[in-house]
Amino acid sequence: MVFDFERRQRIAILGGGPGGYEAALAGAQLGADVTVVERAGIGGSAVITDVVPSKTLIATADAALAVAEAGDLGVQFYAKGDTGKPLKPEIAINLLAINKRLLALAGQQSEDMRSRLLEAGVRIIAGHGRLEGDDAVVVATGPDGTDFDRIEADTVVISTGATPRELPAACPDGDRILTWKQLYNLTALPEHLIVVGSGVTGAEFASAYMNLGAKVTLVSSRDQVLPGEDADAARVLEKVFQRGGMTLLAKARAEKVENVGDRVVVTLADGRTVEGSHCLMAVGAIPNTAGIGLEEAGVQMTETGHIRVNKVSRTSVPNIYAAGDCTTLMPLASVASMQGRTAVFHAMGDTAIPLEERKIASNIFTNPEIATVGWTEQQIDDRVVDGEVYTLPLSANPRAKMMGVKDGFVKLFARTGSGTVIGGVIVAPKASELIFPLSLAVERRLTVDQLARAFAAYPSLTGSITDAARAMHHVAS
Repeated sequence: MVFDFERRQRIAILGGGPGGYEAALAGAQLGADVTVVERAGIGGSAVITDVVPSKTLIATADAALAVAEAGDLGVQFYAKGDTGKPLKPEIAINLLAINKRLLALAGQQSEDMRSRLLEAGVRIIAGHGRLEGDDAVVVATGPDGTDFDRIEADTVVISTGATPRELPAACPDGDRILTWKQLYNLTALPEHLIVVGSGVTGAEFASAYMNLGAKVTLVSSRDQVLPGEDADAARVLEKVFQRGGMTLLAKARAEKVENVGDRVVVTLADGRTVEGSHCLMAVGAIPNTAGIGLEEAGVQMTETGHIRVNKVSRTSVPNIYAAGDCTTLMPLASVASMQGRTAVFHAMGDTAIPLEERKIASNIFTNPEIATVGWTEQQIDDRVVDGEVYTLPLSANPRAKMMGVKDGFVKLFARTGSGTVIGGVIVAPKASELIFPLSLAVERRLTVDQLARAFAAYPSLTGSITDAARAMHHVAS
C-alpha cells in the first residue's frame, strides 16, 4: 500500500468497545478520518453486558453487605411493632430494580461514549464488519444485513472483543442455565446459584450473589479459587466465602448441566450431582475473530483464535492493529483502552510507548477486592526474577480497625540489592484504588525508600503501603 501524505489518514475500526473507542478518539484528536463499525452499541460488551453492569451489581452487593454488617460498628436498625417494642427488620433485595438500574446505567454510558465520538468527528456505522484484504472494510447494514458499505482504510484496528464460552453439555438457555450476559434478565434473587468456574468472572459473581443473600455453590476444577492468582489472596477469599456460607467444591469438574424444569442439576466428573435453582456458566470466553477476513488478510492468530500482536498492538500485517479481548494480552478493559491508543499513536507516527505486561495493574472485584501489579511471588520463588517479599496484614492498620475490616493485606515485591519496587498484591476494600501507588512505583522504577518517603494520610489504608515499603529498607542497603 502506498500512502498519500497529502490527505488525511483513514482509520477503520472494527468494534466500538474500550479498545476501539479509545483508538477512535486518539485518531480523531490526531486529525485522522475515523470510522467505527459496531453492531451492538458503542462501548461494546464491556459497557453494555459485562464490565459496567457487573461492577454495578457488585457495588450494590457491597452496599447490602455494609448494611448487614453495620451492627458490628454499633449501628443498629429497628422498627416499632404493634406493641411498641422494637423489631429487627430484614434487608430486602429487589433484584428486578437492581437489574433495571444497572442496565440503564450501562445504556447511558454507551450513549455518552457515542456522543463523545460524534463530537470528535468520528463516523459511526451500525452493522457487522469484515476485512476485505488489508485496506478495506465491508459492512453489512440494514435490518436484514443485505445492504453493504465499503470503507477504504490506510489503517485498520480490530477490536471485536470476546463472547462467553459455551459447553455442549451445559448450553445456556437464558432461563436457568445462564452466561454472565443473561444474569441481568433475572427478576428475583436465585434461591441457590451454582457457579461453574472459579476464575475472575466466577469468583466475582459468586461473591456478589452471596452478599446479596443468595445461597451459592462455587464449582472449581482446580484446588483453589482464582487459579493462577496470588495464593495468599486466594486463601483469604476462600476464607471469606466460607464464612459467608458459600459452598466451595474444589477439584470438581462439571461434566453436564441440565435444566429439569424447576431447578438445575450439575453432574460432576466423579459422578456427584449438585442441585440448585440456577447455574451460571463462567468457563472463559472465545474471541470474536471468526469469519471477519483475518486469515485472508494474512493476520496471524493462535489456535484459540486470538490475534497475535506486538507491544504496540501491531499484527503480522503492517497496517492492521488489534486491541482488547480478541488479542493475546490480558482481557481487561484498561488494557484494551491502552492498546487502542497505542495502536493509533504508532500508526500515525506519534509517540507510542510499548506496552509491557509486567506493568499492567489488574483488579478482581470480589469483597474484599484483589489488586495486583508487576512480577508475582511465584516468579520470585521460581527465581525468574531476583526479589524479596514483605507482607503486612491489614489488621495492623488503624484505619482498617476503625472500618471493621477483618481480612486483607499489602504485599510488596522489591528487587534484591537495588530495592526497586517490582510488584505487589493488595487485598482490601477498594484495592482497585489502592493499587495505583504501586502501579506508579513499578512504572517509574521507584525504590522502596522512595515509596516510603511519600506521605500517606493518617489514618488511611494507604498507610500500609508506606509501612510495608519502610519495612523493606534493608533490601536496598
